[in-house]
Parts: sequence; C-alpha cells; structure tokens
Amino acid sequence: MHRITVITPRGAFAAIELGDPAARPLLFLHGFPDHPPTATSFLGLLAGRGFRVLAPWMRGYSPSPLEGPYDLDTLAADALAVADAWAGPGAPIQLVGHDWGAATTYVACAAAPERIVRAVTLALPHPLTFVARLASPAQAARSWYIAAFQLPGAERFVGPRMIDQLWRTWSPGFTLGRDARTDLHACLARSMPAPLGAYRAITRPLFAAAARMRRGAAPITVPTLQLHGADDGCVLPPPGDDAARFTGAYAREVLPGLGHFLHLEAPAPLASRVARWLDVA
Repeated sequence: MHRITVITPRGAFAAIELGDPAARPLLFLHGFPDHPPTATSFLGLLAGRGFRVLAPWMRGYSPSPLEGPYDLDTLAADALAVADAWAGPGAPIQLVGHDWGAATTYVACAAAPERIVRAVTLALPHPLTFVARLASPAQAARSWYIAAFQLPGAERFVGPRMIDQLWRTWSPGFTLGRDARTDLHACLARSMPAPLGAYRAITRPLFAAAARMRRGAAPITVPTLQLHGADDGCVLPPPGDDAARFTGAYAREVLPGLGHFLHLEAPAPLASRVARWLDVA
C-alpha cells in the first residue's frame, strides 16, 4: 500500500493504492464521516483477490480538493476523471462505493456505463429510493443530521464527539481503533465545512437539484450488487428492492449482524462477496 496523488483536470486527488499494477483496476469511493485509511484491511483483501485498488479522498476531504460544488454529478465526474488519470483514458474499471461513495457510484454508472464493468454499493439503496424512504418516520428519525447540516454554521458542532457518536449509532457494537479515529478526526477537522457540502447540495440550488433528480431516474445498465447491514443505524434497508431501477444484472443482500460500516466490521466476508460479484466479469 502506498499514497499517491492523481492529477486530473478537475484537481489533484490524494489516494491510497494497493495491489499488482497489472491487475484489474478497482476504484473504491468512501462515505461520510470517513476517509480511505479506515478501509485498509478491506481494500487489502480485495487487492489479494486480483485487483489493483485505488481509494481516493473524495472532493471535500483533505488532502483532495476542498472547493465545491459537491453535488453527485460533480462527485461522479471526479471519480471518472480519477479513473482516466490512473487507469488510462476510457479504461474499464470496477467500482465499489460506500455511503456517499455508493450514491456517487450509482450516478457514475448511469452517466458512463461503458466505463464500468460491474459495481457494488454498500449501505445505500439507489438515491431516489432513499429520498422516497425519508417519508418513513423510522428513516426520517435516523436522518436527523441531514436537516441539521443544512443550518449555517453546523460544522461547528461536527467535532470528534459527534463523529464518534455517529459511528457508534450507525454501526452498533463496532469501534474504530483509537489511532484510526485520531487520524479520521484530523482529516475531518482539516476539511470542514466541505464534508457537509454533499448534504447541502441535496436541495441547493433548488432547480438544479430537481434537474439532477430527474436525470437520476434513468435505469442503470451496469451489473450492480447492493449490500446492506441488517443492523444499520443510519440507513434502513428498504422494505422492497431496487430492481426496477436496474436493467442490467442486479442483486441485493441484507447481511445479518452488520451495521452501516459493514465492510469495516467484517472485511474478509465482505471482500469475498464483493470479489465474487466482480469476478463474473
């Protein structure tokens, strides 16, 4: 494993790279409040399964670009630009995303299906499914922070104590190690308020957000596997599946005993399941 900087026309993105340079390229996109180093064990296992893995700090997370915009179209364009610069222009990639990285994965699959061989999303259904689920009192209660992040100055309250509380609530029974927490806290402190930008872009600017939602209704042709922890304290598994949103191969699995950070809670089983899906290609 080593740290690299991927230079793109959209900015310089810091990233962790693992695996054989000649292996199949796999791009991993992290979520909130997170960054690539927490997933080192999971990513190393994927590298051991025959993938060349790149995990960039996404826009809004130091040391990658902090300036916006932070909407999903922008984040997806960033991911594709990073893939171009790292794997080669137009090179096919495998794509795995968690949380906001999962939302970005859906949008990238819809925008550039010819680039993505197969995809895996962790802990998030299709964004339109998630938005619809916000009408559920149970999901709305778990998503209180989304409304809180819309408030001016909300970043003043997003410190180590709140971050640790979110992790405990979202993945009950799982504790990130002390050194990993310290490193994550430092990343988020350097980055604020940018990590909240993706949440604020959900509804702002209003007309542009509505246009993005309409574009998001297009079916996804990339073969996609959705994995979700049954004990996720952040995003409830939807009562049905997302099958209608996919015209390519599709599977959805809810895994017992795992929470929101399922790939960190059980890295070996998750890496094995992800690799089996990607190995079909």
